[in-house]
Amino acid sequence: MRKNRIAMASMAAVAALTLSACGGSDEGGTGGEGSEGGESVRIGIKFDQPGLGFQEGDTYTGFDVDVAKYVANELGYSEDQIEWVSAPSANRETLLETNGVDMIFATYSITDERKERVAFAGPYFHAGQDLLVREDESEIAGPEDLEGKNLCSVTGSTSATKVKELHPGINLVEQSGYADCLGLLETGGIDAVTTDDIILAGLAATEANQGKFKVVGNPFSDERYGVGLSQDSDMCEDINAAIQKMYDDGAWEEAISANTEGTGYTPNDEKNPPEPDACA
Repeated sequence: MRKNRIAMASMAAVAALTLSACGGSDEGGTGGEGSEGGESVRIGIKFDQPGLGFQEGDTYTGFDVDVAKYVANELGYSEDQIEWVSAPSANRETLLETNGVDMIFATYSITDERKERVAFAGPYFHAGQDLLVREDESEIAGPEDLEGKNLCSVTGSTSATKVKELHPGINLVEQSGYADCLGLLETGGIDAVTTDDIILAGLAATEANQGKFKVVGNPFSDERYGVGLSQDSDMCEDINAAIQKMYDDGAWEEAISANTEGTGYTPNDEKNPPEPDACA
């Protein structure tokens, strides 16, 4: 199994260069050898989601990062053997299909459409799609209040797809990242931002955004975050076992608490932590 991943890592270098040339992925980490024999594992995360996957210099933090570190350790990789790779929503399937990464922990909702191109382990978290509005906004309580108005989401996200399908009267403004959406929201270029509630809470709670925005608090979807894998990966069973161990020893609870503290966000206790699906 591990030999397969090493071969994938070699192919990944070529694929990552291709994606970078296309303007898609900014690589993180040094890509150097790990401390246990030169092997490494390439893990895709978001670099711009505070509390979930966030890059600050050469430091990576967030709930997705903590789950990824735990799972990698269970698979035999120490933290210094992880190569973090930026996995924007629009690039995730391509990164897996071209072996640009070994696995992805990036608020990656499990959907039937995505399963046509990639595989998933997990889920390891349940979230819900919600809206972020300006702090003084009082008329927007859900997507039904946005007909004819401007709503921002990220290209390639399930949030953008659902808005297109269910609310065609909304003017959807797609950006490459949520930071771009928040800039438009602050200057009045759009009326709201939509994605998963835990992502919105993390964005609103950053020091730069405090007092500017608020989460509506009316989730209207069920998002099951899975671990993205290539369809020929043989790691699903081992990853699910690692996730279950993380639940059982309390590390999952510690991670979600540490990464949502101060945001005002409370995970849905009825759905979290979720039981991993059977591997196909």
